[in-house]
Amino acid sequence: MVRPDPMDTGRVDSHVDSHVDSHGDGLLESDVLESPYLQVRAWVAGAVAAAEARGDGSEPMALSVATVDAAGAPNVRTVLMRFFDARGPGFVTNLQSTKALELAANPRVAAALTWPEIYRAVRFRGVAEPISRREVTEYFETRPYGSRLSAWASEQSRPAAGRDELERRWREALERFPDRGQQGDVPVPDFWGGYRIRCDEVEFWAGRLNRLHDRLVFTRTGSGDLADAGSWTLSRRQP
Repeated sequence: MVRPDPMDTGRVDSHVDSHVDSHGDGLLESDVLESPYLQVRAWVAGAVAAAEARGDGSEPMALSVATVDAAGAPNVRTVLMRFFDARGPGFVTNLQSTKALELAANPRVAAALTWPEIYRAVRFRGVAEPISRREVTEYFETRPYGSRLSAWASEQSRPAAGRDELERRWREALERFPDRGQQGDVPVPDFWGGYRIRCDEVEFWAGRLNRLHDRLVFTRTGSGDLADAGSWTLSRRQP
């Protein structure tokens, strides 16, 4: 007997209403810190503290990164924000991955940190710039052995015949770079690096009841970094 699909209402325009109203505190202009750098830092710290308090395994550093391909079609994926300072947020990747190849052709990029549990999000728009080899190496050496090894084992974004191929490449990497408990056991691959977003716009979204959310946006008006308050103007957008 075929059971009826509970999602099939028989209507062409059927949908699932999963709307949950926001109960956040919002964000007023008077509450915003003087620069986008300080405000991002404060919100990241709050998101990390909230995640630790919940203990639900959520990842507050999950960063959605959007690029466009040669035809202008968008691509979005989630990485981890591995760097953040006054120069902007940064992430690491295989330099032959889809995102890296698309950024090489068009460095314009958008990214977002989203924390639905606390009704907050930060959006970044700007240009992706390669992270220096020194910074990449310093970060790479902090990764666990398995994470360093996977950088060698995975040809990121390329087609795979099946799971067996990935397992085979992992075994080959294990044999090539055995774990001897030393920092240099696994060198940084030449094809591995990262990008930092030099922002032109940083938006802070704070949820409120009845979808009357707050959207406060720092827009670049000068050449300074995220910490240079004089290089940014603050404005409000309707939700």
